[in-house]
Amino acid sequence: MKKGMTKVSVMYPSGDGKTFDMDYYRNKYLPMVGELLGDSLKGDTVEKGLGSVEPGSIPPFLAMGNMYFNSVEEFGNSFGPNAAKIMADLPNFTNAEPVIQISEVMS
Repeated sequence: MKKGMTKVSVMYPSGDGKTFDMDYYRNKYLPMVGELLGDSLKGDTVEKGLGSVEPGSIPPFLAMGNMYFNSVEEFGNSFGPNAAKIMADLPNFTNAEPVIQISEVMS
């Protein structure tokens, strides 16, 4: 991704009893989100948590999804009208409450 783009990171915390269905997320949820956000979505990545600094540790996040947009405004204009539908599908793949961060790509 290019410097100056807006990155929206959605992180799903791990913890006792937290679950995450990566197959559903990758094969059903993300295509739906991509279709809803349309051309404003310039790219995305998916990450699966493996651990932390200590060998064998539990990762702080089960998974992370990152979406890239040209600007915060483009994100807001595409996400806002579709937020209810996007958020309503969360229980189909996780019981973790996502943590969301919006960032500017610096390099």
